[in-house]
Parts: sequence; C-alpha cells; structure tokens
Amino acid sequence: MGLKLKTASGGGGPEISKGTCFAFPLAVSPSYLRIILTPLSSSGLEPDVLENSMFIQTEVTPNPASLKFLPGRPVMMLGTLDIRSTEGASQSPLAQALFAIDGISGVFFGSDFISVTKSGGDWQQLKPVVLGAIMEHFLSGEPLLNSETGLPAQGDSQEDSEEFFAEGDADTVAAIKKLLESHVRPAVANDGGDIKFRGFRDGTVYLAMKGACSGCPSSTATLRHGIQNLLKHYVPDVQAVEQI
Repeated sequence: MGLKLKTASGGGGPEISKGTCFAFPLAVSPSYLRIILTPLSSSGLEPDVLENSMFIQTEVTPNPASLKFLPGRPVMMLGTLDIRSTEGASQSPLAQALFAIDGISGVFFGSDFISVTKSGGDWQQLKPVVLGAIMEHFLSGEPLLNSETGLPAQGDSQEDSEEFFAEGDADTVAAIKKLLESHVRPAVANDGGDIKFRGFRDGTVYLAMKGACSGCPSSTATLRHGIQNLLKHYVPDVQAVEQI
C-alpha cells in the first residue's frame, strides 16, 4: 500500500495519507484510453452520430502485480468486493471476463474503480486486453453482479461480515472503526485497495487487506509503521495491529 505516516499540523496526532510506498516508491502516472463505439447507419454506408464513448483511466499501484482501472462511472454502489478465484468470479460477469484472461489472478471492485492483479505475464501485453474487457462490459449494460448468487447487498463477502471481539470492548472497537473509516480507508482506496476490520482481542487489532493491498510487498510495513501508530495514538487500548 502507498501509505505513510505524517504529523498533523497544529501539533495533532499522526495521520495516514497517500504517498510513497515503503518498499516500492512508484510515481502514479495515469494513462487514458478513450473508446468510441461507431455504429453503421441503417444503409451500412456511413456511420451515424456517435452516441457511446468511454474514458478509462489506469493508474499504477504500490503493488507491482496490480493495476487500478477507473471507468469514469460507478462500479460498486455499496461496499467493495474482492475476488481471488474463478469460482468467486461466477458472481460477476465482468469478473468472469477478467479471469478468462491468462495471467489474471485477482479482481477487486471499489466504488469507482477496478483493481486487477496478475500472477504472470507483462502489463504491457495484459493491459489492453483488460481494458477491452472492462469497456465491453460497461457498454453492454450488463449488471456488475449476478443477482442469483445471493451476494449480500453491500457487496462484501460473508467472511468480511464476521467479526470477533469481547462485548466489553465494544467502545474500543467503535473508535477503531471510526479511525479506519476516516483516516485509513480513503487513502487505501487511492492505492486500489481496501482494509477491513476483522477483530480485536487482547490489545491486538486484526485487519484484512483487500484488492491491490493484498499481497503488496509493503503492506506489513504500512500496518506496523502507519496504521498501528495511528491507532495506538488515538486508542490507548490498542497495542498491536496484525493482518489476517
């Protein structure tokens, strides 16, 4: 994840912000693809007025195995969805199309972006194919998710909805979640991922990394030097942060 710890102005506590990745300082250099659908006229001799166009922006992420694609329109209306297998891809026509590309091993849907992770191959060859699959899906008008899969309405998996903490720690957990929502998740989303609270036990906060942040070489350093310091500063009961 491309997060770093900084000191808030005015003497406040530490903040999490988007910035240089701990292990891979990659500059974000977006590229753009404009796709215009040009239908033939009824006579078949010359094109009608262009009605369908689409801009897809791509951004590198701190994880060299993942790219972030912004189609310029909403993706997930609520929540996020991390898909890591062909079986999981069955709940989304777009995910199925992306997993059909040789070398693609992960798809993450955010509010307005799609992070795609590769297990092999080169982005120079893979990116045009991924862009084509995303463009074809959005211009087709197909829904992002198959309604018959029974996926929760917010898009998060059943695993994400399962949390563990003692009843007496409810106030502490509420404070942790509030900090994650306001300080951490927006920065993580900028890097093509998400972070979810999973539990709190004996002073340790357990978090799950999603999208481009899952498997990122710098994620451990980000947890320890960024998120852990932030939570420990504002929530005295927090002693450590672990990824699960």
